Amino acid sequence: MLAGDRQALARLITLVERDAPEVAALMKAVQPHLHNAYVCGFTGPPGSGKSTLVDRLVTRLRQDGQSVGVVAVDPSSPFSGGAMLGDRIRMQQHYLDDGVFIRSMALRNSHGGLPRTVSGVVKLLDAAGMDMVLVETVGVGQAELDIIRNSDTVVVLLTPEAGDPVQGMKAGLLEVADILVVNKADRPGAAEMVATLEGLLALYPHPGGRPPVLTTEAISNVGVDRLLETIRAHRRCLEESGQLEVRRRQQRRSVLLKLVIEAATGRIRQAMTGNEELRACLEKVERGELDPYSAFDDISRRHPLIRRWLE
Repeated sequence: MLAGDRQALARLITLVERDAPEVAALMKAVQPHLHNAYVCGFTGPPGSGKSTLVDRLVTRLRQDGQSVGVVAVDPSSPFSGGAMLGDRIRMQQHYLDDGVFIRSMALRNSHGGLPRTVSGVVKLLDAAGMDMVLVETVGVGQAELDIIRNSDTVVVLLTPEAGDPVQGMKAGLLEVADILVVNKADRPGAAEMVATLEGLLALYPHPGGRPPVLTTEAISNVGVDRLLETIRAHRRCLEESGQLEVRRRQQRRSVLLKLVIEAATGRIRQAMTGNEELRACLEKVERGELDPYSAFDDISRRHPLIRRWLE
């Protein structure tokens, strides 16, 4: 992979997606080769044009001679659990370009807009020498905030018909945006949406500066150059202020905490179902014979394994 073998990169990504036993050794091996790629995340409601806009940005980046990795998260199939691959269909013009690597991932059981293995996939694309990595969330709505923990710059897309922007602000999606984009700006209501967003943003403090609000028509390739310039300007601002390293420190911390929490949760679940006494307590709660709070108090006092984890 480090020598540029794209098939090796694909196979390693598959290992990460499957949580293979080799993943820990793999992440250790790629650690010295990280932090060359700049990661830009794209989120927003379904139908806002994320895939089309990412496709247009890939074209522009390639015109500038930059290599690009794309992580496109698709909804999971209710039958196979795999990705629907709709994003791959939209980006098929780049398949024969050696400077572009596109990976579709299924959301599976994750609830934050990104699968939990996405950070490992981004690291592999970074180590493989990509100049830019574009991460597109599944577009589940206002709660997909995992993108913050996996991106240097977050772009939030909306459309004129996206609904009440106040609701998005209350849910926090707009507050995490570094750049706001009103896509499909040729449709009625685009100017009003921009004005409303700018008015709402004026009400909230933004430590890194108020996010700019741009308009694009991705399908017609309108506004894409300006968006790319704005992303690059945001990168320069982060680098010059030292905030890029702060963000990346927080991302690394988040990955470690997530691994620890997942491991502990798995061990506790295993103990709850594998230990006869704990399983009996769980069954009492299920039957309504014991309330969950009393059961937890009893478990945390009487069982050494659970008590040690809670101390």
